[in-house]
Amino acid sequence: MSEGRLIVLSGPSGVGKDTVLHALFSREPRLRYSISYTTRPPRPGEVDGVSYTFVDEQTFRRLEEEGEFLETAVVHGNHYGTSKRRVEAMLARGDHVILKIDVQGAAAVRERLPEAIFIFLLPPSLEVLRQRLRDRGTDDDDAIARRDADAVREMAEAERYDHHVVNDSVEDAVGRILDIVEASCGANAG
Repeated sequence: MSEGRLIVLSGPSGVGKDTVLHALFSREPRLRYSISYTTRPPRPGEVDGVSYTFVDEQTFRRLEEEGEFLETAVVHGNHYGTSKRRVEAMLARGDHVILKIDVQGAAAVRERLPEAIFIFLLPPSLEVLRQRLRDRGTDDDDAIARRDADAVREMAEAERYDHHVVNDSVEDAVGRILDIVEASCGANAG
């Protein structure tokens, strides 16, 4: 069995990464998701070990010192990290692994694994993104303003990605991502 490919998906907060990923995995069960570690508290509906592996900062720092992470980043004041061990095991089985990480983490992965497929998910417009953040109802006005400023900075990094997908409709975005994966991975993608 051939080794799988690593796919990096980034985009600003509120662009719909989780919604797109959920639809993507329901359409293509051979894709695997790497569950990141985070120090942020779970949002309503998130499950430890499914959404993220939730740890305190002390545990995160210990894992980082032990070399557990492929990449780490601090986003909105919280630590995030991708387990190198988990990713390597899935790739060795021939799975295509998707990482949902921010632009900092993607830059770190690009240095270590430039052959990965880098996809940036964009909103139809900044105003649509701002409305999605407000509609989500998980952040106060200060957090929304911080996420908005971060979104502008993150979208400036989109040019460093191999592929850009506008999330104007979840179904269309999923179709475009599956086309990219199939073209990049050949017959093994689906």
